[in-house]
Amino acid sequence: MKIKTNGIETHYTIEGEGPWLTMSHSLACNLSMWDEQAKALSHRFKVLRYDTRGHGGSEAPKGPYTLDQLVDDAKALFDALGIKRTHWAGLSLGGMIGQTFAVEHPGFFQSMVLADTTSRRPPGGEQMWADRVKLARDQGMEGVVEGTLGRWFTEPYRNTHKDVMARISQDIRNTPLEGFAGCCEAIGNLDVLDRLKEIDCPTLVIVGEQDHGTPPAAAKVIQENIRGAELVIIPSAAHLSNVEQPEAFTKALTSFYDRVA
Repeated sequence: MKIKTNGIETHYTIEGEGPWLTMSHSLACNLSMWDEQAKALSHRFKVLRYDTRGHGGSEAPKGPYTLDQLVDDAKALFDALGIKRTHWAGLSLGGMIGQTFAVEHPGFFQSMVLADTTSRRPPGGEQMWADRVKLARDQGMEGVVEGTLGRWFTEPYRNTHKDVMARISQDIRNTPLEGFAGCCEAIGNLDVLDRLKEIDCPTLVIVGEQDHGTPPAAAKVIQENIRGAELVIIPSAAHLSNVEQPEAFTKALTSFYDRVA
């Protein structure tokens, strides 16, 4: 389904019945990234998944984008669908949007899951993201596929799950260049760490043990700065821990929701 929100067409899907749960995907992915978890959770939640600006079936205007703008996109979607409160699960960029949304709209989230994400760009982070945009502009999205897969998945998983690698590779290739570049700009300016103490909702932080892009140390910083937050480290997983270890990831989610939902 598509709906006009905040000046763009947003692609989304809704499954199940119950309290709202919104799932927000990683950079260069789309809402299908959450297929396994949505299937498992739609029997107890009304699961909303949507494609971030510049991704999947959503419109990809020329950037740069900002995290505040991506938050406004989410809020406009909630308003259009009549959603007053929701649980939130975001991975990587989705986690950054979630943190920013939570400090800008206190009380809106009933809970948060922040997976494989960070709260502040590392030193040199802005240049790193600028370099990735340049590579994509010079070589097309094909130019970022190999390096991205190397960061997102452990080598043993890449070697034994060629079907998943083919699917994720195609998702990366299909990401509009302007959407990728715009969101890279937003990520390169991330700095919400000092405001995390304002967040007051049950929060679960999840990270792949071998996630080198947003490592366990970054997850622990988030956990330590959100009151009462829990931390789960997924063994044998890198950045897309929900895809690489879906059973362990989904178990962490369901255990968390058993307590807070």
